[in-house]
Amino acid sequence: MLNSSESRVPRYFIALAVALAAFPSARVLPAQNDSAVTTLKPVTVTVTRGSGRTVLGSPFAITIAEPDRARPGQRHGAIDETLALIPGIAAINRSNPAQDARLSIRGFGARSAFGVRGIRVLRDGMPMTLPDGQTPLDYVSLESIGRVEVLRGAASALYGNASGGVIDLRSREPSPSPISLEARQWLGSNSLARSVLAASGTFGGLGYVADVAHSRSDGARAHSVQRSTTGFARGTLRAGNMEYSLTGLTLVNPRAENPGALTREEMQRDPEIADALSVRRNARKSVNQIQIGASAARSTKATDVSLSIFGGARSLDNPLTFAVVEVGRHSWGTSGLVRARRNLFGSAHSFAAGFDTQAQNDLRRNFAACRDTVAVATPTAMCPNPGSDRGIVTLDQRELISSVGLFLSDEVGLHDRVTLTAGVRGDRVRFEVQDRLVSATNSDDSGARSLNAVSPVAGIVARVAATHSVYANLSTAFETPTATELGNREDGSAGINPALDPQRSVTGEAGAKGWVGSALKYDVSVFRTGVRDELIPFEIPASNGRRYFRNAGRTDRIGAELGADLSIRPVTLMVAYAWSRFRFDEYRVGADDFGGNTIPGIPSSRLQSALRIERGGTFVLIENEYAGNSWLDDANTVRGDSYSVTGIRLGITALRGTPRLSVTTGIQNVLNRRYASSLAVNAARGRYFEPAPPRNFYAGITVGGPGR
Repeated sequence: MLNSSESRVPRYFIALAVALAAFPSARVLPAQNDSAVTTLKPVTVTVTRGSGRTVLGSPFAITIAEPDRARPGQRHGAIDETLALIPGIAAINRSNPAQDARLSIRGFGARSAFGVRGIRVLRDGMPMTLPDGQTPLDYVSLESIGRVEVLRGAASALYGNASGGVIDLRSREPSPSPISLEARQWLGSNSLARSVLAASGTFGGLGYVADVAHSRSDGARAHSVQRSTTGFARGTLRAGNMEYSLTGLTLVNPRAENPGALTREEMQRDPEIADALSVRRNARKSVNQIQIGASAARSTKATDVSLSIFGGARSLDNPLTFAVVEVGRHSWGTSGLVRARRNLFGSAHSFAAGFDTQAQNDLRRNFAACRDTVAVATPTAMCPNPGSDRGIVTLDQRELISSVGLFLSDEVGLHDRVTLTAGVRGDRVRFEVQDRLVSATNSDDSGARSLNAVSPVAGIVARVAATHSVYANLSTAFETPTATELGNREDGSAGINPALDPQRSVTGEAGAKGWVGSALKYDVSVFRTGVRDELIPFEIPASNGRRYFRNAGRTDRIGAELGADLSIRPVTLMVAYAWSRFRFDEYRVGADDFGGNTIPGIPSSRLQSALRIERGGTFVLIENEYAGNSWLDDANTVRGDSYSVTGIRLGITALRGTPRLSVTTGIQNVLNRRYASSLAVNAARGRYFEPAPPRNFYAGITVGGPGR
């Protein structure tokens, strides 16, 4: 737990006051010159799928961020860096190479054991989220991202199968010169080495950005070695009112070890150890993935039309503590959108209609985990080949998931300053399992389920001044269990869990956003969400870490979010705060009644802040994150500690010569706090905690390119 001094305002806020006092002649930065404060400039918002309005003209909680401009010197190795300081979103680095970061928006997604749940993730508008609602993040290259668009809540009526929102990672604009090359090298604690080569350029109407990065690290904990290579390329061609694009992502990840979670006692004794069972079973993963997408768009004064297609393949070898999982996946999809602007009945309308289709074909096999039997010379029924990770096949099935969604919306200008938005989306998601392990003693567990939803949304926004707006909306959301969640049945049988239902939610939201002068930007929202059949993870002692899922009857979520940027040369202060009260209304498990308890795994308050000082091509950035304590089980009997952690980095971005040169160095967890930012809800064996790294150092050098 934090002591009294740790719970106070971070010390660098005092430094801010001193810095401001030291610059009595400081003047307000002009908006057009401040790259960190102008995220509310008139940039078209793509995540709304409506008329393409600006942030101020949209009746939803939307943030557009330019991570590298706001917080320079990022290593681009983990998405929690990219998504920091966006109100309402928690991006938790698990410090576990075999597990993606845990992303949650307003608490949705916090249940994830791996990958992302409850949030739609896109790259330049191309879905990375599969039709069953899960998103692997390990193949996301972060090097070429120029801006991030985040829509909090109201996602289902826009994109379908999600409860929390939408994250669209948008590539930076190509260099205006034909060829711009950039090479970076990072070195750091725990044998970190990251090498990057990036390129971009423009030839007439053709533009491109591309990068390749190789990372290796021994990890802050035992049994956490990682080796991976990612690649990204995007080309665009503009010809008249047409734009064509081709995007590709790839990952080669031969080894990512899984140190597992610890008990409280183990973490207090030594947070750098690994779970003993994870080590004995040599828990790890290796992945290869590729995804390619193509799109064409045509824009005129009155109409916009776009069509896109995409497809990908993934192979996964994943020894876990309870089984060895092997997955071969192919996925593909299409989407189309038509927007038309018309004046009808004396009002300006912007109509939008579109469709999304996706399909996923997984060949999944589970083998008995036999690593414990390496020293056993005599074969057993489950492990006939001592010395091998894999025993007999315990599950062999093909999983076919498909989704179809249609949506309509209209934005009506009721007044010069007031716009009303209304829309509806219909979705059908179908799960089918074809059991391939059928014998005289093993019954056929094949089956299918179709999950449907109609999701309306309505909102209103009023421009109370040129740079201020207020808004309100009422939205619905629909989220299915993923294929893995449907397939993990507590009785150990294969097939689809017929008792696990999708969760459905209704949200009311209101907020205000804008900027004051050219120095202060703000974004405030409050919301209340009622959820029926919320998906809750749990473990049983005999599962060896395997997670199962059940539905809670009803839950109630109340929250508030604040984002603010204040810039007075040469100082910029950025703050993102979220407060929540998330509770079970109706939830029984056997004889236990959890009604009135707090939903576990989500702190009631989270504060992120950053102080940036720039002058003469140099910068200093001090970042702090505070998270309140949270319950770790449905019964609210085990509580995770609050924590406050600080990082600092400084750099020189204007060492000009031939070629251009920049240098960055930093320290994470400056005060060497012992804490667990990632928590496993309802974990068996008391293994709730994934410790964050102790104090660690890094440094990087960049040669060439336009700089960031």
